[in-house]
Amino acid sequence: MDQLTPLINAENLRQYLARHFPGEDAPLEFEHISGGHSNETFFVRRGMREWVLRRPPRGPLLPTAHDVLREYRILHALNTIDLPVPRVLLACDDPDVIGASFYLMERVPGIVIHQELPSYGADPAGRRAISRALIDGLVALHQVDWQAVGLGNLSKHDGYLQRQLRRWIDQLERSRQRTIPELALITAWLMERLPTSGPTTIVHGDYRIGNVIYALEEPRVAAIVDWEMATLGDPLADVGILLASWREPSDPPSQIVSQLSPLTAEEGFFTRAEVAAYYAELTGQPVRDLAFYRVLALWKLAILLEGSYARFTAGTTDDPFFATLEQGVPQLVQQTWQICREAL
Repeated sequence: MDQLTPLINAENLRQYLARHFPGEDAPLEFEHISGGHSNETFFVRRGMREWVLRRPPRGPLLPTAHDVLREYRILHALNTIDLPVPRVLLACDDPDVIGASFYLMERVPGIVIHQELPSYGADPAGRRAISRALIDGLVALHQVDWQAVGLGNLSKHDGYLQRQLRRWIDQLERSRQRTIPELALITAWLMERLPTSGPTTIVHGDYRIGNVIYALEEPRVAAIVDWEMATLGDPLADVGILLASWREPSDPPSQIVSQLSPLTAEEGFFTRAEVAAYYAELTGQPVRDLAFYRVLALWKLAILLEGSYARFTAGTTDDPFFATLEQGVPQLVQQTWQICREAL
């Protein structure tokens, strides 16, 4: 339990949960699932009950980053419709409880595909079904009536791409630790090629295979998770994120992207072109300027991870992944600039 002290005050949380979920007041057990460059995620067990807890990482944090209460609000709204997302249970804005704001949600049974495939992904046909299910989930999200579910004031309704560039340029300046020349070139490339966005939808902001939970017995998305970057905007931004994280057999090695979805390079998974084509087929919407959206996603990822590297060098996180960012972020930036050059 001691290793959780900087992130969770276990005794305070036990008392808090005893008040909000009466019943068996047993000691809590924790399993740290993920954290560092994203919000921290824990399984919390009390006797026969189990929850998922999300809280921000340790600071210093960039402004507007890691707002778990905003994430809770989005999920709470989406719980009112038939969309595969976890059911949220409570939110706490009192930092005296565990040391930061947090929220609890149900634990969804299933599998997150990262290094291993479920049994139904053992052959190419199964891997194609996994690909289709992931895109089906994205299309279902983009078809949500965001005004009807009460998310109309989540963000502005237009100018998404312009706002993204302004926000992330500001984030870059705040987190900059070193000079990576290609970052400035990519920024200029994006500003010169801003496309016209289609109709506004909910944008997940980090939609990829590692951020969904698949059902245990069939190729179906049981839950879309990790909503900290969700907003209203251009749906093709999510397509760009999916493509940016999608590995193909001929892709060069990458310390960063190779870790996001390494298994999609296996036989049977869609190619990036097939991902885009299937999305276009389901939505009936044109899918264009894909190089821009893919580069935008990789550029944002590089800035996000450079901020994580800043926290690592400041000693506020000891995640071993961050040690790879000294070389990993410059490599990611250089490979992204190569995509820009090939798109000219």
